[in-house]
Amino acid sequence: MDLASLYRRALAFDALTAEEGVFLYENAPLPMLMYVANELRKVQVPHGKVTWIIDRNMNTTNVCVANCKFCNFYRIPGHPEAYITDLPTYRRKIEETFRYGGEQLLLQGGHHPELGLDYYANLFKELKNEFPDLKLHALGPPEIAHICRVSGVTPKEALQTLKAAGMDSMPGPGAEILDDRVRRLISKGKCGAQEWLDIMHEAHKLGLTTSATMMFGHVETIQERFEHLVKLRDVQARKPDTSKGFVAFIPWTFQDVDTLLQRIRGTKNLTTSAEYIRMIALSRIMLPNVKNIQASWLTVGKKTAQLCLHAGANDFGSIMIEENVVSAAGAPHRFTAQGIQEAIREAGFEPQLRNQQYEFRKLPERMEEQVITY
Repeated sequence: MDLASLYRRALAFDALTAEEGVFLYENAPLPMLMYVANELRKVQVPHGKVTWIIDRNMNTTNVCVANCKFCNFYRIPGHPEAYITDLPTYRRKIEETFRYGGEQLLLQGGHHPELGLDYYANLFKELKNEFPDLKLHALGPPEIAHICRVSGVTPKEALQTLKAAGMDSMPGPGAEILDDRVRRLISKGKCGAQEWLDIMHEAHKLGLTTSATMMFGHVETIQERFEHLVKLRDVQARKPDTSKGFVAFIPWTFQDVDTLLQRIRGTKNLTTSAEYIRMIALSRIMLPNVKNIQASWLTVGKKTAQLCLHAGANDFGSIMIEENVVSAAGAPHRFTAQGIQEAIREAGFEPQLRNQQYEFRKLPERMEEQVITY
């Protein structure tokens, strides 16, 4: 392997192997990786704008039996702080989201042992009945796998039912690292790597747009990171031509504050800004069939995320009117609608509001500015 030939192949949108990705990670100068990834971004996203979205990450329930060792959000069944979100709370928060200019709920939650397919289908129908313009970017492969076990249905049956009930798209939580060695150590109660990938493929066959993620900087090896990227690329390659499949990829860093991984195993997030930028650039290089790469300002902060816009990223994610899971493990960063646009402009780009399909939206004429109180 030599760097020059790998640069040429990357610029030609070749599918590099995991081993070739590791070689680039370990040997390529960061400025060169940023250059290659930025050139690919120019081809894949020729409008040159940096997109962002207004949405709210609400949680259906904090009751969970998965026992992930990086999660401070969940509560076991019967815990005094356990909850299932009620309809009045949904109504209040959806109306507030609309006032802030949003049109979407990113709706996720724990693996509640008593909530199956009927519960979620009825919830989606109720929310869409009351708020027909609301977009539901909901659940994720581990939750779908859990619903299937609770209700005795297949992933295809679950996804068909949820789509008919109002599910518009599916995010990519619970990917962590798509390797079962890693998953046994950090998220043993969740679906395995292949099940995660298979559920995403079923969603793509049904025409559901999804996003893919990676949480890194904990117990995984560099090789496992790049095998994760190759697995995502392979699933995207198998999608029907009529499906967008993975519309975006979002890598973020493990947040370690007070987690079991930190307290019991001594695992800390030692990811530097340079390493995160390197992974953003290599995500663009390794995923030539995924158009949008998002910088996770929530976990790495404004300045690092701004540099990522020159390293292949073209999306700044959401202002996140509400986010309870990652912030519970120490992610301190926050943006308002005005602040995220200013950050994009500071980086030298034009901000562009989007929806979950990465279609452009006009800024609402009347939009209350978000007041951050959490």
